[in-house]
Amino acid sequence: MNKEYIIADEWSIIEEGFNKENVKSSESLFSIGNGAMGQRANFEEQYSGSTFQGSYIAGVYYPDKTKVGWWKNGYPEYFAKVLNAPNWIGIDVFVDEEPLDLNTCTNIQSFRRELNMKGGWYKRSFTATLPNTTIVDVEVTRFLSLDIDEVGAIKYKIIPVNKSAAIKFIPYLDNGITNEDSNWDDKFWNVTNVSSEGKQAFIEAHTMKTNFEICTFMECQLTADGSPVAEDVSEEVKEVWVGHKYEHAAKKGEDVTFYKYGGYTVSRDHKADKLVKAAKTALKAATTSGFDKLLENQIAAWAKIWEMSDISIQGDVKAQQGIRFNIFHLNQTYLGTDSRLNIGPKGFTGEKYGGSTYWDTEAYCIPFYMATKDHLVARNLLQYRYNHLEKAIENAKKLGFVNGAALYPMVTMNGEECHNEWEITFEEIHRNGAIAFAIYNYFRFTGDYSYIPEMGLEVLIGISRFWGQRATFSNDKNKYVILGVTGPNEYENNVNNNWYTNYLAKWCMEYTLQQLQRVKEGYTEDYTRIIGRTSLTETETDKWKEITQNLYFPYSDELQIFLQQDGFLDKELITVEDLDISQRPINQKWSWDRILRSPYIKQADTLQGFYLFEDHFSVEELERHFDFYEPFTVHESSLSPCVHSIQAAKLGRMEQAYKFYLRTSRLDLDDYNKEVEEGLHITSMAGTWMSIVEGFGGMRMKDDKLSFAPKIPKQWKSYSFKVNFRNRIIKVNVTENQTSFEYNGTAEMTLRINDKRVILKPSQETIVQNI
Repeated sequence: MNKEYIIADEWSIIEEGFNKENVKSSESLFSIGNGAMGQRANFEEQYSGSTFQGSYIAGVYYPDKTKVGWWKNGYPEYFAKVLNAPNWIGIDVFVDEEPLDLNTCTNIQSFRRELNMKGGWYKRSFTATLPNTTIVDVEVTRFLSLDIDEVGAIKYKIIPVNKSAAIKFIPYLDNGITNEDSNWDDKFWNVTNVSSEGKQAFIEAHTMKTNFEICTFMECQLTADGSPVAEDVSEEVKEVWVGHKYEHAAKKGEDVTFYKYGGYTVSRDHKADKLVKAAKTALKAATTSGFDKLLENQIAAWAKIWEMSDISIQGDVKAQQGIRFNIFHLNQTYLGTDSRLNIGPKGFTGEKYGGSTYWDTEAYCIPFYMATKDHLVARNLLQYRYNHLEKAIENAKKLGFVNGAALYPMVTMNGEECHNEWEITFEEIHRNGAIAFAIYNYFRFTGDYSYIPEMGLEVLIGISRFWGQRATFSNDKNKYVILGVTGPNEYENNVNNNWYTNYLAKWCMEYTLQQLQRVKEGYTEDYTRIIGRTSLTETETDKWKEITQNLYFPYSDELQIFLQQDGFLDKELITVEDLDISQRPINQKWSWDRILRSPYIKQADTLQGFYLFEDHFSVEELERHFDFYEPFTVHESSLSPCVHSIQAAKLGRMEQAYKFYLRTSRLDLDDYNKEVEEGLHITSMAGTWMSIVEGFGGMRMKDDKLSFAPKIPKQWKSYSFKVNFRNRIIKVNVTENQTSFEYNGTAEMTLRINDKRVILKPSQETIVQNI
């Protein structure tokens, strides 16, 4: 399979030429979404070749019973499945009774797909010769509306090329779908009603166990050469399927176009007995507007998103395509309007991983949403965690923790842990620290302290209680230690004193103590309420102080570096450079026994800590740690290259920073990890944005001021981005010699550029020479 078949283009993802081996990968790459729902780029017409069918509804899931050989105390009862939702896009097409199926066509020419990121639409076109020798030109355009987010629209145009032909369309709704990753082949959906009313059809169903009520709906229209065709619609209704039949005797060269509007109404947004009514309302709004007007509105809505979130790169088309692809999918997945939702690692592009929420949100995604949208979007993501605090306390209690200690889940849909790999479920506890860091990071960037007394301090107390109980005293070391953990580097399990985990624990408890004091002094009513609710005692806080002052960190005096964990230097330290390329990726070539004994790092825990707490360490310390750990890092985590890119840029190693940027921005486009057919890496896409803004742009917060230290890769002529800093929009444009700042505020604003104070004036361009 050609894994680099995507054509470079600044605003579009383009595939030319039909290759059956690329179908599943393209289904991922050309996926579309609107925050409320999404779907892989499956063909509307039937396809008998290898395909991964997938449609998804935000927040709708199934608790698939955990499948393990040995049940362990505290084990999650289920693994939350991102549900494959009922299929509404299907349109079977027949030409003189021959099914149009690209897997059986005798000749396919001019095949082209385009995902237009600027306008938020997906188009596919081709000329095909069917087994019955009829040749047809086909063009299909599809999008999921941002204006009416319960609706998607399809325009399916077919033209007989070599002779007249009878064209038949059978649009359908199908609730007989399954998940490829089902543990026990459970029935996920229960259909309660299938109905057809004229040109409209509806399937009412609910998920088993979780009882999400869903109505899947459609309405269609047929035209010939732009004029409506008198429709004699026949219907077929089955137990979990409903279809309509439209027919037209097309002349040679006649443009036969079929329009389909469909989507979902969900009980999260409507009363369960009003879902069909809500579907009819959505269909009326869509059909009244019509396809062209809906598309015009779609393009306008995306223009508004791009106005703030775009990063423009001049002189490097592949780099430009990469960053826009990442920004596009982040916005397709989450728009920030609903605090009940979060950012799934596969978004609407696949089923792998399960769950909608990982620590990725706090460590990687929140910076993107804080800077490119209103701060309330990021606040919604923090509120999501506050809403799940009681569940986090329950999760910790199942593992033996007491007194309100909170362990947030590694993977969740509703606050309960639902990850079923023990070394992650029980041991990858660093996720707690990422949530605390996000609270700090949110206030640091937005200046909105209100979240902490309103909600955040209770979260911090629960997390610090967990760390206080998780640390134990070692008589041998005369220090507190944290045993039996897994860091972000999942290639080392059940280790003692993972440096990153220990450092987060220390920082979390210190930060919580600071915020307790601040809230006590400035928010008396909130403080009284929080202490009353949590029953926090001075004995507990004294214990936290004792632990933070006496926590153990593995360190090599010889190398002058912190060690990933106890015993890291006992490994056979062979660098990645000396690893045979045929052995990569090692997670697909090696046994876990071999991986765990090797020095190879999925993502460098220690460097992750240096990224989060950069101002705690000198540049010289960063350089020593980077030079030691980077040669052992295989970057088989999608979250790894972006951090290395940022740190390489800080160290002035721009060629290396650029290489890591390309890897993170084109991780899926070029399928570095040979798994793109399973879906995209949505949350790591925020790391691509960070690579440019924080890496090349050098954006930081210093002394409550926004700071930049711009650099530019030699491959680029210029790049520009915008940030929303405390409701003030700043546009940064970097060239080889200078950086310009445009500012839309009403009063002067002070920045630090290359550690020098610079004053921005409203509606004026400020130019600073690069170092």
